[in-house]
Amino acid sequence: MPDANFYSACVPRWWTQYRPQFFNCGDRQDVIDTYFKILELLYRNSENSYLSPEKLFAIVDLDLQIKNINDYLFSDAEEIYYNLYQQFRVNEANISQHRIFTTGLIHKEAYFLIPDVQEVVDTFSCSPNYNGKALVLNDIYIDMVDAICDDLDLINNFDRASNRVSCCSGLDCSGINELKDSWKKQYSAPLDEQEYPQLVFALLTIKKAKDYWKLIHPSTNWVRSAEVFREQLLLAIGRFYSEKSDDPKYHIPFLLKSLY
Repeated sequence: MPDANFYSACVPRWWTQYRPQFFNCGDRQDVIDTYFKILELLYRNSENSYLSPEKLFAIVDLDLQIKNINDYLFSDAEEIYYNLYQQFRVNEANISQHRIFTTGLIHKEAYFLIPDVQEVVDTFSCSPNYNGKALVLNDIYIDMVDAICDDLDLINNFDRASNRVSCCSGLDCSGINELKDSWKKQYSAPLDEQEYPQLVFALLTIKKAKDYWKLIHPSTNWVRSAEVFREQLLLAIGRFYSEKSDDPKYHIPFLLKSLY
């Protein structure tokens, strides 16, 4: 199960005993339904369960569509996102309020493509390729932003998407074409160490990355399938994150450290 394996690989390296266990449950609604059903079963039969209700958590993709959550402190996934993240970083002071987390980027696949992952790509045992040449994550960002004006999901949910990235002062969120042009203009300008990742995080918060991840293939000396190659690469990326649990810009390991 690649999803569960990735999250497991992100667990801080120093957490060696009683590590969290991850289970795939399907899409966002399946995850939410499963979470509440397990809670119901635990409360009904708590004396015979090995799992304490306060140690049960769920994580769902942020996505673009609204996802309502009934009988919970936060009414939907978007409300969770705004409480849990600020300026594309985890808001540590609010973590303890949550039992259902959203990703800080649009999908888990977006975490495979943040700028710092380039060092994993460059040192991986079999060189990853994208569009027939060595993988440079900058190439993916340009392809992603060039495609946002043709993204119907993004067009239909533009107000929600633009609200997420409005914290980037140089982005024009008055329309989807304006957002694309202003992003490219900023990206081509000299950027400091803080501006560059923030601009990329803004893109990965609204533009789905899954299709671009699937375009990453191994070089010719790889003898197994491209899918197995990507599974091995995402585990290497997870191990990279497992060393980054002290920094709130690395959402998943930072949240896991907080659970510890």
